[in-house]
Formats: sequence, structure tokens, C-alpha cells
Amino acid sequence: MANVVVVGAQWGDEGKGKIVDWLSSRADVIARFQGGHNAGHTLVVDGKVYKLHALPSGVVRGGKLSVIGNGVVLDPWHLVKEIATVREQGVTISPETLMIAENTPLILPIHGELDRAREEAASKGTKIGTTGRGIGPAYEDKVGRRSIRVADLADDATLEARVDRALQHHDPLRKGLGIEAVDRDALITQLKEIAQDILPYAAPVWKVLNEKRKAGKRILFEGAQGALLDIDFGTYPFVTSSNVIAGQAATGVGIGPGSIDYVLGIVKAYTTRVGEGPFPTELLDAEGKPDADGQRLGERGHEFGTTTGRQRRCGWFDAALVRQTCATSGIKGICLTKLDVLDGFEKLKICVGYELDGDRLDYLPTAADQQARCTPIYEEIDGWSESTEGARSWNDLPANAIKYVRRVEELIECPVALLSTSPERDDTILVTDPFED
Repeated sequence: MANVVVVGAQWGDEGKGKIVDWLSSRADVIARFQGGHNAGHTLVVDGKVYKLHALPSGVVRGGKLSVIGNGVVLDPWHLVKEIATVREQGVTISPETLMIAENTPLILPIHGELDRAREEAASKGTKIGTTGRGIGPAYEDKVGRRSIRVADLADDATLEARVDRALQHHDPLRKGLGIEAVDRDALITQLKEIAQDILPYAAPVWKVLNEKRKAGKRILFEGAQGALLDIDFGTYPFVTSSNVIAGQAATGVGIGPGSIDYVLGIVKAYTTRVGEGPFPTELLDAEGKPDADGQRLGERGHEFGTTTGRQRRCGWFDAALVRQTCATSGIKGICLTKLDVLDGFEKLKICVGYELDGDRLDYLPTAADQQARCTPIYEEIDGWSESTEGARSWNDLPANAIKYVRRVEELIECPVALLSTSPERDDTILVTDPFED
């Protein structure tokens, strides 16, 4: 029985929700290991749509244990609202089905205020394109050793001391940005009130998961965003504030790396990105707007963010980037999603590398100025006119669609384990079962 990590292998929005739901139906534990509620998963289960942001995808599956790990930064007020929303949809959530690591750092209202103020004050070209939900400042407080963590909510004296330490840092920052000082007493009152809703779910997650592993239970590790938004290996500084790559799964819940048996990378059959930052294969016209192919991909793929509603930038499949993320995350197999969006294109393009100042590169360089100057080197491949939507076997696919998939495998140097052909959970071609590999 394998334990599986699912990681987005592009800039996020690869369709992880459907695949995680498909896998979680066969897992015993679903553990979220990084990120905040700045990312979202849309799940379609028995015709019912669930939009999750902080909750692990497994909560919609009865009989599963869902875990929020210490690698996550948690907005407790958002979580309480999200729990209420999914309960209204008929989902049962209790301390028996949901656990939060006691050492999980909290996102406070002051983090969101700081996040938005910084983004508004940023000069042109330096905006990151954050969601303004406080994720970055919350991670800053974590590494600055001034976080309020879930366990701190259980003791008033500890909580007040933690708040005082945080405000020693935040009040001078706010003054510099023209924001009034934090109302200390009001913040402490807010935290004490929310504590009664959060503490029942608090648990030593590291201990629980290690016991589950020893008992032979299947654990599915779920992240947010995509590997190209990783704080170390993404397109810095236009990245998220945590490690997204698969290695974080162990640290983010407190379980050893030897407990990870299979890493599944989720890869869209083309490329999209939300927010600012380099995007070599983005399809733009002379005015910097989506060209006809880019517009077509966006419309056919319904490319709007689950969390923000922002329209995603669209481009051709970038094999060089995916090959890079397969290496940094140790991806053993990929799930290729949204193949059906490519139906009807006469010709398709795949980026196989970049040209930089006259040199050819097979990876995206680290330096931001070099990334900005990289131009894609394309390989053209014939498209197909038949529909692939809803295909559940290789026999259902047009010959040229199969050629496209096989070429992607060759270029990224990683096999396709699953192929997704619609948002419906069962419209999936299984090549390799990650849990049984």
C-alpha cells in the first residue's frame, strides 16, 4: 500500500481537485501539507460542486480522516465559515473526521491588512499579484518566531505574550505604511472567541499520522498551488511564500520522507498562470492581450481562478518547465488534465527549450532578468478534430491525441499515470495506480 503525494507541476490550477478527490476516495487519510486559503480546489461529486480553500479535499468523502498540517498557515475565521458552508451541503465535519496540527501557525486579520497595503504600495513591475489574504506575512511571522499557533489558543497568558511579540514587529511596519496601530485588546478578544471553534480539532498530527502509517493505512498528501510557485524553485519573486514541491509533504505534517512512496504530478495539457511573473509560452498579440489561440484556450478551459475569479493567462504546453518540476519534486508519474481543451486545434505547439542571448537552454534559468529574456523554442505537432471529452480508455482517443500524449512523455522524461478528459471524476484513463505502484 503506497502513500502518495500529489503536487501541481506547473503554476497551479492544473486540475488537482478532481484527481485528489479521485484518489481520496481510496485513501484512509488526506493530509494538507502547505499553503493557505489563497488556493482553491473545485470538486464535482455526484453532480454536486464543492469549492474548498482551506479544507483538505477528503472532507467530502465519508469515513476519511482529513488533516491540516503544520506546513499550512491557517485563517481560523475563514476555516469556520468554510466548515459551515460544506455542512450546509450535507457534509459531516467533526473532530473525528478533521484534525488540525497543534503547531499550525494562524493567519490573523493584521496579516491580510499588511499584505494588501504592501501590494498597493508596490511600484510598477514589483507587484507580486498576491490574493491579499495574508499568507505571505503569516509565513514571515512563522520564520521570524512570532506566530500565534493553534496550541497557543488554549492558554490566555501564552496567547497574550505571543500577540505582544507579534505587535512589536507589526506596529512599526504599519506606521511606515500609513496604517493605524493594531488594537491589541480587540485582537486578543477575537482570538479567544475563535479558539472555542478551533481547539476541538487540534491534535498532535505528527503522532497520529505516524501511527496510521505503521498500521498500514493509505495516506494521501495534498498541497496547494504548483511547483513553479515554490519559494525556492519557482519563478522568484513571483511565487507563493512556502515550499510547494513534494519534499515539503514530509516536513509539512511531521512524517519522515521514507514514508512517501509515490509522487504524482498534475500537469495541464497546455499552460496557464494567474498573477504576475514570467510566462515564456504565453499567447499574446502585439498589444499584449491574449491572441486568438490564447483566448480559445481560456474560453474552452473555463480558465478562471476558484479562489479569486481572476482570468488565467494561457499558453502552449511548456515541456522544459514540466521536466524541471518533475526533477525537483521527484515525480514518478503525471496526471495529464484537460486534454479535451485541445480538441479542434489544427496545429499544436510544445515548448522544448528556450533561446537566451543566442544560446539554447533546456531549462528556465534562475535569474529573473534572464527568465524575462527567454524566448520559447517550439516543436509543432498535428492536432485532431475529434472529441476527447469524456474518454475513459485509450481506444476512445484520436490517434493524434495519443501521439501528443506520448510526445509529452518523451519531452518531460516522465510517464503518464493518469489522463483526465473532463471535470467529471470518472472521465479518467488509468495507466498506473499510484496507490498500488
